[in-house]
Amino acid sequence: SGTFPVCSVPTDHPHRTIMKSFTMLFLVPVLSVLPAPSAGIACGPCDPAQCAPLPAEGCPAGVLRDPCGCCSVCAAAEGELCGGRRAAARRCGPGLECVKSDEDKKTKLGVCVCKSNYEVCGTDGRTYKSGCALKSASLKAQTQGEQPINIQNKGRCATAPVIVTAPGEVYNVSGSQVYLSCEAMGVPTPVLSWKKVRSGKRMELLPGDKGNLAIQTRGGPEKHEVTGWVLVSPLTREEEGLYECHASNSKGEASAVGAIHLVQSLDDIIVKTGNILVNNKQKLLSRQERQHHRHQTAK
Repeated sequence: SGTFPVCSVPTDHPHRTIMKSFTMLFLVPVLSVLPAPSAGIACGPCDPAQCAPLPAEGCPAGVLRDPCGCCSVCAAAEGELCGGRRAAARRCGPGLECVKSDEDKKTKLGVCVCKSNYEVCGTDGRTYKSGCALKSASLKAQTQGEQPINIQNKGRCATAPVIVTAPGEVYNVSGSQVYLSCEAMGVPTPVLSWKKVRSGKRMELLPGDKGNLAIQTRGGPEKHEVTGWVLVSPLTREEEGLYECHASNSKGEASAVGAIHLVQSLDDIIVKTGNILVNNKQKLLSRQERQHHRHQTAK
C-alpha cells in the first residue's frame, strides 16, 4: 500500500550502548577541568564574623584573601616568611615572590623577595632599596592620612655632593713625592676639581702649567662616588700651601681643604699616632724611652 512498517529499536540495542559510552567519554575531560579544593586545606563554612580583624596600622604589603578565600589577611611583606602548609600558608604581597632555599623546601617556608631589586626614587624625595619598599611606605603613609608615594625615577634620588674623605695634611722634604686625596659622593656623580689657595680668597685652578704637578680622577670606590688626587713630584717650596678639593653636580657643591707642608729634614715629618701629631724624632725618642724602661725593669 506504499507504507513502510515502523521499526522500534530495543532499549538494549548496541547503537544506544555506543552513544552512552561516547557521552561518558565526552564528559570526563569537562569534569576534570573543574576547580577542586586544595588538598590538605580544611576549610569549613565561611563566616566573616569569625575572621580576625586587620591591624589598626594597616598592612605594609597589602591585603589578600586567606587560602580558604574567606577572610582578609595581611600579605607577607619583603623579608618576611612565606609559604607553609595547608590553611596556615602565607602569600607574598604584589610585586613579591616567595623564594625558598634547599633547606627551606623541607619546611615549605621561604622569604618574600622583591621581583625588582633596583633602587628607586620616590615622589617624597627619598631613595628606596626597591619598588616594593616604596609601595610599603606608600601604604603606611596613606594609612596615616598622607599622600601616596609614587616612583619618580629608577635609581637614587638626586642629592648635592658630600665630601666623604677630606684631603688632610702631608709633611715631607724638598724633592720628595707627595699627594693629597679626596672622595666625594652625590647623585648625579659629582665632578671633582682641585684649586690651590693663594693669598686671601684667590684660587688657582690646577694643574695649570706646572710640570711637576698632576691631577687624577676616577669613579668609586662606591656607586655615585668619585675620588681625586693632586700629585706633586718633586716637591718644592712653590707647592707648599693649602689645596681645596671641590665637588659639584646639578644639585649643589661641596669643598674641603688640605695642606702640603715642606720640612727641613725627615725627623720633622709629622705622623699621626692615635689622635696625637708627633714628628719622627719624637717617635724615635719615645721608642728608645720605652726600651730603656723595659731594660731597667728587667734589672
